[in-house]
Amino acid sequence: MAKFLTSREENYSQWYNDLVVKAGLAENSAVRGCMVIKPYGYAIWEKMQQQLDKMFKETGHSNAYFPLLIPKSFFSKEADHVEGFAKECAVVTHYRLKNDPNGGGVVVDPAAKLEEEYIIRPTSETIIWNTYKNWIQSYRDLPILCNQWANVMRWEMRTRMFLRTAEFLWQEGHTAHATREEAVEEAQKMIRVYAEFAEKWMAMPVIMGHKSETERFAGALDTLTIEAMMQDGKALQSGTSHFLGQNFAKAFDVQFATKEGKQEYVWATSWGVSTRLMGALIMSHSDDNGLVLPPKLAPLQVAIVPIYKSLEGLEKIRKTVSGLMDKLKAAGISVKFDDRDTQKPGWKFADYELKGVPVRLAMGERDLENGTIEVARRDTLTKETLPLEGVEQHIETLLEEIQENIYKLALERRSKLITKVDSYEEFKTLLDTKGGFFLCHWDGTPETEELIKNETKATIRCIPFDAPEEEGKCMVTGKPSHKRVLIARAY
Repeated sequence: MAKFLTSREENYSQWYNDLVVKAGLAENSAVRGCMVIKPYGYAIWEKMQQQLDKMFKETGHSNAYFPLLIPKSFFSKEADHVEGFAKECAVVTHYRLKNDPNGGGVVVDPAAKLEEEYIIRPTSETIIWNTYKNWIQSYRDLPILCNQWANVMRWEMRTRMFLRTAEFLWQEGHTAHATREEAVEEAQKMIRVYAEFAEKWMAMPVIMGHKSETERFAGALDTLTIEAMMQDGKALQSGTSHFLGQNFAKAFDVQFATKEGKQEYVWATSWGVSTRLMGALIMSHSDDNGLVLPPKLAPLQVAIVPIYKSLEGLEKIRKTVSGLMDKLKAAGISVKFDDRDTQKPGWKFADYELKGVPVRLAMGERDLENGTIEVARRDTLTKETLPLEGVEQHIETLLEEIQENIYKLALERRSKLITKVDSYEEFKTLLDTKGGFFLCHWDGTPETEELIKNETKATIRCIPFDAPEEEGKCMVTGKPSHKRVLIARAY
């Protein structure tokens, strides 16, 4: 199976596309720029959803749902917001079709033109803040801590499955607070939730920081981000949390009565991650043999492949491993006994390797005689033969080891791809030859930021939270700088 993948070294982009399709994660659809997420890909997304949803609820949030269609006039109320999304909006203008009198199937009924067009949501701040106006009258109504799981549409011209599609799945949190401090704390809390999820579940190290003013979300006063490094030396923004100030409250006139009886505008945040995390997962860990999935997010954690010559032999193996399967399931481990007679064991081994199943077990007739079982791990592609008795404890420990090892390998790769640079010429050279994250001094001006972007296609990914105060000179202009920023080419 694995031989059908282009190698990462030969063509990283093609390797990624091959892997998404051949591992059964997704495929292109009949709709331009949109994808079909196949059952195996969706099962991974569901695992992500379940854990994130749990983390949101543990931090006091509740799920709600808001309309897909947003009146066009709502977008006119917050100037920065409409400017940020105007070029990506899909617009609904009519509400009915009719038979073509010339026999050409159906046509849009010109008599069914909407009085006001609707925008298919690219993000939901406007519709949600119009709704919050009805929910908020007093300080007693605050805070509102809502999240929605939804689809959105942004009319992207150049698309790639999971990383950038016209329609994608995501969650978007939208919260309302009585004070600036509460809203700032909420935005910081949620970026840390995303960082914890990325590192502990996705086994993907991330750097947290503030976006530059140019790179902020449209309508935000501050955007916090987690930035991950992919194996090809390009960064991937993997989650954002926005402090929106009172911009949307003022745009939609959302005021509340304080304890003192004064009227004040509400403070807001929004935050989200999307199916882009699937792309991050693939590119962080996978190899030329296929997917490498962290056990915590693998839909199937253990696959058992029987190797037999007769149905009688198959039944003996099934009976022998049934107790092991029960013990693994009791420990919360997903396991499958693959007794399909349509595929040979070698094909199954390759397929589970391609799909990134963390642990593969094999049992043949000799294993039956010896009371043993073969245990193969996907991350290192190593295998060993162990006594069947007590192997469930070994597998449980092994899954934890694999999770930790995948993170450790990703961290080691990233550490080799973080470089401190003071010279613009050296920066440009290393950007082309090595890639990765660059810690550089920047003079803080959008003009210099734009120049770097235009000349190198690299952007300021963030100003890291843990960046120390350090006097230096901007690598481009030589003007004073007080801390280094993180720059990289990105997806």
